[in-house]
Amino acid sequence: MPFEPMTPVGGDEKPSLSRSSSFKRKLSIPSVGYKRVLVLGSGSFGSCLADHLADIGHQTRIWARNADVVESFNTHHKNPKYLTDHTFSKNLKAVGPEFPSFEDLLLYNVIVMAIPSQSMSSVLKNLVPLFEEKKDKAPLLVFANKGIEAGSCFLPIEIIERECGKDIAKVSTFLSGPSFAKEIVQRMPTQVTIASFSATHAEQACEVFHQGHFLTFSSTDPVGVELAGALKNVYAIASGVASGLGFQQNTRAGLVTRASAEMQKIGTAFNADPLTFLSLAGVGDLFLTCSSENSRNFTVGKRLGEGEKLDHILETLGSTAEGVFTAEAMHELLGRLEMSAPIAEAVYDLLYKGATAADMADRLMGLPSMPEMARPMARRSSHSERFMQAVGVLSPAQSPSATPGGSPPVSRPQSRTGINALPDDK
Repeated sequence: MPFEPMTPVGGDEKPSLSRSSSFKRKLSIPSVGYKRVLVLGSGSFGSCLADHLADIGHQTRIWARNADVVESFNTHHKNPKYLTDHTFSKNLKAVGPEFPSFEDLLLYNVIVMAIPSQSMSSVLKNLVPLFEEKKDKAPLLVFANKGIEAGSCFLPIEIIERECGKDIAKVSTFLSGPSFAKEIVQRMPTQVTIASFSATHAEQACEVFHQGHFLTFSSTDPVGVELAGALKNVYAIASGVASGLGFQQNTRAGLVTRASAEMQKIGTAFNADPLTFLSLAGVGDLFLTCSSENSRNFTVGKRLGEGEKLDHILETLGSTAEGVFTAEAMHELLGRLEMSAPIAEAVYDLLYKGATAADMADRLMGLPSMPEMARPMARRSSHSERFMQAVGVLSPAQSPSATPGGSPPVSRPQSRTGINALPDDK
């Protein structure tokens, strides 16, 4: 679909409001100017981000695999499968079902990927010729998908490095945080983290998305952001199970706190910054996903706790619950890292080993007493060493700029003192 001339930036021009709202929104012109944006994926999150970007004034296209979805977007401004009650921005156009041609891809200066992590590899292969052609002028890449690839146990950044090379992985950006699609299209105030090993690219991506109702914060810890975004879906299932069994707020608060500790512990193996797990992308997203029936993963857990079978739940859910697939990949990852994570392992057994919700509750309620205030020891395995070599960069925790004022990081002994102890590793 051809583009109209780009809207000039500057002067007295203001982006137009594409819909009315009871809350008066003030849209601002992005500091990076208006962009030509391609959103890959027409699920709920891809659709809401495309709507947001088009509403700002970016010339936005959304790619859908289904011809009916493309037709519905372009004719009725509706997504017939997701967010069906919402009327999307008239500035948003759909393309597909064929993947955009190489010539079309050359037109975009921002590409947003919002497809399931299990499909990343095949889609990235279609983008490799573009990266080879543009080299240092490749489009800004924003990844909004969360998960761990089955089989390889790769995070999205590892999949990018494998398919597209280290240089592309280093400048890729990753968007995460407490952000339900349904509330984003309603323009409810939302705050997210956008992370990259390149601070410049993270800041550029932030400026593309940033508005008063969609605040963005940059980070240089994409590994921690990705881990938090993937793992929280598993813990949302656990929280849902607790709710389905009739447990209330004490249980949920304790479970979410211990889930955060498990996430931080896994992060140490990847040299992630522990503070990331206390950020919007960490505890912010964890809390949201573990406390609302708007969360697909929480809903899966709640229905399991109420006695429904997993196959029936997935057949009737209407959308993908990434936590179900991530739980299996996380189980494999924990084995490779030689780590224990009691809550995550209990979820895996519930989903894949025939355990019941009651079994899961009994198991977690039977954990022994242990010190809470202990820092998980950083340990390396062949998997984490392979990861660090593949990505080939320092983590934020190793960078002087990660500390206040740019001062060198403080060296701490590897002792079990600090926060959030966990049972001994295997």
